[in-house]
Amino acid sequence: MDRVYESDEAVAQKAIGLLELTSLNLDDTTERIIALCERALTPVGNVAAVCVLPRFAGLARRTLDSLLAREVKVVAAVNFPNGGASVSAAESETHSAMLTGADEIDLVYPFHAHLSGDKTVGADMIAACRAKCGQRGLLTITLETGVLRDPQIIHQVCRTAIREGASFLKTSTGKQAAGTTSQAARILIEAIAEMGAQVGFKASGNVRTFDEARTYLDVVQRKFGPFWAEPTRVRLSGASLLDDLLAYLGVRP
Repeated sequence: MDRVYESDEAVAQKAIGLLELTSLNLDDTTERIIALCERALTPVGNVAAVCVLPRFAGLARRTLDSLLAREVKVVAAVNFPNGGASVSAAESETHSAMLTGADEIDLVYPFHAHLSGDKTVGADMIAACRAKCGQRGLLTITLETGVLRDPQIIHQVCRTAIREGASFLKTSTGKQAAGTTSQAARILIEAIAEMGAQVGFKASGNVRTFDEARTYLDVVQRKFGPFWAEPTRVRLSGASLLDDLLAYLGVRP
């Protein structure tokens, strides 16, 4: 694969500004979420967002505000991680998270239902959650591409998500055995381009190192150019990537 030329330092600096730090564990605690928010403010600039379970959205927003980091967004992961088929449950989670402090919602698409033949529940769920986000809230749709697998199915779901009001398409939850690949990323990016390039892209699932981050940024920039890679269009989602990026910039974690 041809590489988009940028120095390692420039790529690492850019990637930090696109990073979405995550803590999405059933045993997450108040202390862990506060520490996550504190990590979001690095010596070389703030990350784009933190992603937490809905019950921690308010805590994350208050913590970031107390750190004078209002620009760091709080993303609440709903219907997570298994992508259930209940529209009302996902809608309720979204409504609650937005009320308590989330800036954005990350909705796991009901991938099992889709693979079982129900092609309507996904669209209904996206539309319902989009409405609960209101005018200000962004809505990410996590596709779980490693489970959907078939490129045609992934492409079809991408187009449905965009039509129903997605703000971002995301590759994976990172909680399934099969994560994301650069091939899956290209399918999402092609669908975004076909639909007018007004929807952003998030890479998640196998984005733990500088080299992996660079691979996904190269794919994006080859399609849309270097100026498209900014936080309202591109995010790199993960829990362990930050340390590797800081190392490239000579900063001790």
